[in-house]
Amino acid sequence: MLNAKKIYGFEPDYAIPPGETLKEVMESLNMSQKELAIRTGLTVQSLNRIFKGDQPISYETANKLELATGVSAGMWNNLEAQYREQLAKAKERKQLGTDLDWLKTIPTQELIQRNAIESQKDRVLLLRETLKFYGLSSVAAWRDIWAKPAVAARRSQCFETHPGPASAWIRLGEIQTHQIDCLPFNKNTFIRAVKKIRLLTVKDPEEFIPETIQLCAATGVALALVPEMQKVPWHGATKWLSASKAMILLNLRGKMEDQFWFSFFHEAGHILHDSKKDLYINDGSIDDPREHKANEFATEILIPRDRDPEVASFRTKTEVIRLADELKISPGIVVGRFQHLTQKWNYFNGLKRKFQ
Repeated sequence: MLNAKKIYGFEPDYAIPPGETLKEVMESLNMSQKELAIRTGLTVQSLNRIFKGDQPISYETANKLELATGVSAGMWNNLEAQYREQLAKAKERKQLGTDLDWLKTIPTQELIQRNAIESQKDRVLLLRETLKFYGLSSVAAWRDIWAKPAVAARRSQCFETHPGPASAWIRLGEIQTHQIDCLPFNKNTFIRAVKKIRLLTVKDPEEFIPETIQLCAATGVALALVPEMQKVPWHGATKWLSASKAMILLNLRGKMEDQFWFSFFHEAGHILHDSKKDLYINDGSIDDPREHKANEFATEILIPRDRDPEVASFRTKTEVIRLADELKISPGIVVGRFQHLTQKWNYFNGLKRKFQ
């Protein structure tokens, strides 16, 4: 029974005032209401309001009840606190019940599968659990943060069509990065870290992921890797969590290495060159000049543009490997540039790794 209560979180939609307990105590003491009024100095009308729950039991009243009934003031104070808490929850439940339609837009089953929220049979409790996941007290607050037109205008079309899954994915990243201790952001040290991270592209994920996270954290940037959610096949996103801490959020599941690394350096470009006020989403579009600039930053840092003619002319794997060795990057990244330049998407795929 205790486990069921924990899993499904039963909450009654009613509250019992401590005055009910007071009446039971009076009955056990064979004490009339008039007698209790005399013993405590409270009026009969005050006691009536306490019985109904209309008047709270103050600390002073609790002390008087302790002297008159022998029941400790602490118990009366606890009963009063529990009653007021239950009243607030009942009121909250009624309000949440009017917002259940919003819950249909949030991928709650995916969040449950990822252990981000607890499963609840009661949909009102599921709504409350979902709001807790977002760190918000109401659906109205969610709309203020995630659906403001002024903010939405700076996001991708995918965000506008699927705000529930989109916000959930970004929120998962926020939660992950809150657990990463970072030094205050320093642009110069981040630039140096980006250059060091570029040299990690030759390593496997088991090695480069912890090293990249550590290098970023030392510069004020928290790196989160969150598998994509349905309807949100984004490469990455950038968001400032505070004036001194930025988040880079990447999707690692099923990514080819050239896509993964391009996404990372794309987001790094946003950190270095763009406003701290905006949420940047890398959905592959280049309509926004800032996205185009971030693409150019990632392109140039991986393989300088002046090497493009040489890359486009490659005919053998040996040429790909030779340039990769010269630039100290993974051959798969060179293959990605070759395929992008020539549109020959099947060439040299054997040199590209797929991260799982």
